[in-house]
Amino acid sequence: MRLWNLRERCFRLKNLPAGELTTPLRRCLSTFDITLLGVGHMIGAGIYVLTGAVVRNTAGPSIVLSFLLAGVASLLSALCYAEFGARFPKAGSAYTYTYVGVGELWAFVIGWNIVLEHMIGSAALARSWSGYLDSLLGNVISNTTIARVGHIHEGSSFLGDYPDLLAFLIIVLVCVFVAMGSKASTNFNSLLTVLNMAVIVVVVGYGITYADFSLWTGVDDSGNSKFFPYGVGGMFAGAASCFFAYIGFDGLATAGEEAKNPARSIPIATFASMSIVTLAYVLMSASLTLMVPYDQVHPSAAFSDAFALKGANFAKVAVSMGALFGMTTSLVGGMFALPRCVFAMAEDGLLFQSLASINPRTQVPIQALMIFGAMTAVIALIFDITTLVEFLSIGTLLAYSIVSACVIVLRYQPSYRHDEGLYDNGGKLRFSIPGMAFLERLEAGHSIYYGITLMIAAFYVTGFCFTSGIAQSTGGQVFTALMILISLAAFLFILAHYQNTSQLDFKVPFVPLLPSLSLLINTIMMLHLSPLTWLRFAFWMTIGFAIYFGYGITHSKEEISAAERFSKSSTYDSVVTASTLQDEPSSLQP
Repeated sequence: MRLWNLRERCFRLKNLPAGELTTPLRRCLSTFDITLLGVGHMIGAGIYVLTGAVVRNTAGPSIVLSFLLAGVASLLSALCYAEFGARFPKAGSAYTYTYVGVGELWAFVIGWNIVLEHMIGSAALARSWSGYLDSLLGNVISNTTIARVGHIHEGSSFLGDYPDLLAFLIIVLVCVFVAMGSKASTNFNSLLTVLNMAVIVVVVGYGITYADFSLWTGVDDSGNSKFFPYGVGGMFAGAASCFFAYIGFDGLATAGEEAKNPARSIPIATFASMSIVTLAYVLMSASLTLMVPYDQVHPSAAFSDAFALKGANFAKVAVSMGALFGMTTSLVGGMFALPRCVFAMAEDGLLFQSLASINPRTQVPIQALMIFGAMTAVIALIFDITTLVEFLSIGTLLAYSIVSACVIVLRYQPSYRHDEGLYDNGGKLRFSIPGMAFLERLEAGHSIYYGITLMIAAFYVTGFCFTSGIAQSTGGQVFTALMILISLAAFLFILAHYQNTSQLDFKVPFVPLLPSLSLLINTIMMLHLSPLTWLRFAFWMTIGFAIYFGYGITHSKEEISAAERFSKSSTYDSVVTASTLQDEPSSLQP
């Protein structure tokens, strides 16, 4: 009984009426503000932090396809985010969406990982910002710091070479700026984003003049394809890393509680920013890999170094300035989203209640910003940028996957039709399945959980068969084919149910096909991440589960609400019982 009660508590759903717009935050952001917030958050991270390392070590020129694949997969997830933004325009992004769709424990898992995602992403950007400025100044900052403070590690694989005081300070300054309020943050972000886009146009146009298409065609001295020097697997591994570049659109959803018209603004801003950013990534990576051979690309200052090799010093300075603009907007976007996600979790009682405090003048979750901003600054101070980037993608991919699953779940739940005063057929089977009569006895929509769980499990096993090489043997091919058939059967099982008829400003087309395709691609990307990334993920989740089961599960608003309902019910039953006993004659009276 206790285990059943624990299960009910872990998977209870958040009670959030559709269209609920009440918020302690200020609704002051337009669609344009939110679009540029997304573009600014994404455009600096992918181009200036990620491109050089992925080209040099993972994908080579096929990074063009890596960015495109990651962009398509992110767009599929973005469609799902857009539907949730129209359905539930509240802060918390994937966290709130998961809470509404599949339950509290999964919501905590996603929220906890989004917090880490924004912290590590911002720390990586701060270290890269410091590195670009240091490069412009002839390494004066790093040399001075090492001379005065010294090195901070002896052969460590994850600590930085020296304490990056500039990265620490830039995080602190961005936190101070974000604390001034949403409108001030977004106005500053919009200005720098426009400047950064102008620099990108100049860089692409100038870089194409140095294009050498022989760098993409034919084979090298080792017999490897010049376009796929690390093979097709390298392209997929590059796509998994490139997901870091698209984490900004997740941050768009956190602005839903401060948008003037979130049901309209969030979908439009999501599609617009995704399209702009994907095009910029593809063009920038193409111009880079057509300028210099992939094995000569600088891993941390790729574009400025490429122009320096060509003797184009003006372009080198322009790229460095664009990098500073782009990474600043990404930092603003990351530090804007971070405290709002913490606020959403704390407001629901899953994190400590003090983190939900709002500054009455600026209407910013100030305590969450101070505490988690300080933690981010310390991470930027001591950790190596490569270590930080490696750890980012897994949380992002997990968030995208669960949101996609939630769209399928919610589409196949019954919805109440107020005009008719009854529920529709959502979640009911279209026809009887021989030998599975028990499904008809389940609550409408409940069988969808079984179908989607089986489909995701089959996706993971199938992907593992391909990535591990099991599918190359005869027995492995038979087993892989069986897993593909199981995933297809699970998909058809979901398709055999009626969808609900709820009306939304935006709905994902071709459900369950597009969300299922998103799940499949995200699964493949996750399976290309290193085992060490999974180990770090397990460590972070151990801390998270300790907080949830030690605090969150008993302080959740849903827990308190359930206790209040039980108390009222018990009081009512006691009153009714006492009244009945007074009205009836007692057999014990003489």
